Amino acid sequence: MIAMKSQSTITSFTTFLENFKNTLVRVFHDENDISSFSQSRGFPTDVLKQIMDQKPLSVSIPTEYGGRGAKVKECLGLLEASSYESLPLSLTFGINIALFLEPVAKYAQDAVKGTIFSRFLHEQNMGGLMITEPDYGSDALNMQTSNILQGDKYKINGTKHWQGLTGMADYWLMATRNKTESGRLSRDLDFFITDEQQRQQKIEVQEYYNNIGLYPIPYGKNKVNIEVPAQNKLQPESTGLKLMMDLLHRSRLQFPGMGMGFLRRMMDDAIKQCTERFVGGKPLMALDQVQFQVSKIQSAFTICSAMCSRSTEISSIENNVAGNALEANCMKSYVTDLMQMAAQTLTQLCGANGYKEESIAARGIVDSRPFQIFEGSNEMLYTQIFEMISKLMHRKKEMNLFSFLSTFNLTKNVANHFKSFINFELDTQLPQRKMIDIGKIISRMVSANYVLSLNNKGFRSDLVNQCIDNISHEIGVLASSYKLQTSISPIIDYRDGGNWLTVS
Repeated sequence: MIAMKSQSTITSFTTFLENFKNTLVRVFHDENDISSFSQSRGFPTDVLKQIMDQKPLSVSIPTEYGGRGAKVKECLGLLEASSYESLPLSLTFGINIALFLEPVAKYAQDAVKGTIFSRFLHEQNMGGLMITEPDYGSDALNMQTSNILQGDKYKINGTKHWQGLTGMADYWLMATRNKTESGRLSRDLDFFITDEQQRQQKIEVQEYYNNIGLYPIPYGKNKVNIEVPAQNKLQPESTGLKLMMDLLHRSRLQFPGMGMGFLRRMMDDAIKQCTERFVGGKPLMALDQVQFQVSKIQSAFTICSAMCSRSTEISSIENNVAGNALEANCMKSYVTDLMQMAAQTLTQLCGANGYKEESIAARGIVDSRPFQIFEGSNEMLYTQIFEMISKLMHRKKEMNLFSFLSTFNLTKNVANHFKSFINFELDTQLPQRKMIDIGKIISRMVSANYVLSLNNKGFRSDLVNQCIDNISHEIGVLASSYKLQTSISPIIDYRDGGNWLTVS
């Protein structure tokens, strides 16, 4: 029997978080210099051990198993505290929380939960998710990793790659398709828990990738040839596909937790740089362009704050978010674009010092860039946002974008702010680049709606007003891009007549 912790003995989250932050300051700054190992592969063992001694992943473990209760607010608070100091550390926790522990808490069979959660709490175990395959990428529905039931075990074969924590995780959630007697693969998906401590479940790492950022997190190519007990299979509420959508949408809805601390750090460093750096006897902040650049980072901070607030309302494991594709796509795509923008802007504001390898700004550019790619590239997500809105507009027989969005529940409170930009008939027969423009506009408007809701909860009104102005500027640019009628495509055979040396 695994000892349980009563709710009354759980440390307050304020105290828990403060202890965790103090630990990060100690191991990253007082005892070590984070810049000395931020470009090294993996976290130093002693540093990671001291961090894990604080039981950070307890935030995503149910109270009946000794955890803090899998409260979204606490999960996002932990991610924020981590990403203020280290984006790779926050992503490590994000993988464990959203891609392993939350789905295990919701979908795993009771027979296996106790041991898993105990090892996370007391043995510093970690877990990840294996979906992506070398030949299919985002085309998860055509994955070839298969499972066959043999007695009371499932035989699983396939190849997976680009899994965060490759060779480091103790547990994996493995996405597969059932192979029928005829050899055909089922259209639905099955998920299994695999345990690296069990010889028959150990996954072979065939190759480690030289990822250019997120150095502390190992990525690679994995050969899967294992047997797992039948009780390790997750139990979906309906279909495996909807389980995957619930899992991935919840993960996307919790991306703002990782973005929150990162954006706060970019903002704090930008304000410090621009108030303390003097040029010609005046601080950088006296320059109008600098004020505009810093305000964009600050607006990103406000937007992400609003996203976190919204996520706490809807992304609990008690809720099935398989149907929340629009909000999940909006949050993930927009916040990751904001993270990259903030890092690029801070690097520019820091001048030559921003280009040093140990600079938080330069590291931020490289470390935040893959956030725009993994769990669905942003271009794909913006396209899907357009398609979802387009279908709703057709169903309602309302093709004026402003008229539709002024009654749509996720944008109706802000539509009037942007009427001058979006009061046009939407053409649904568009090239993808135009679909992306509309998808971006929708994501900005949904986020502006979150910001107004945050304002109603008591968030600083000057930050809100500044943020809405910045979003308005961005939507104006996107609307102009959408309305600009050009057909630009690459010239494949450009060499004939395309050499300046021969025509000069």
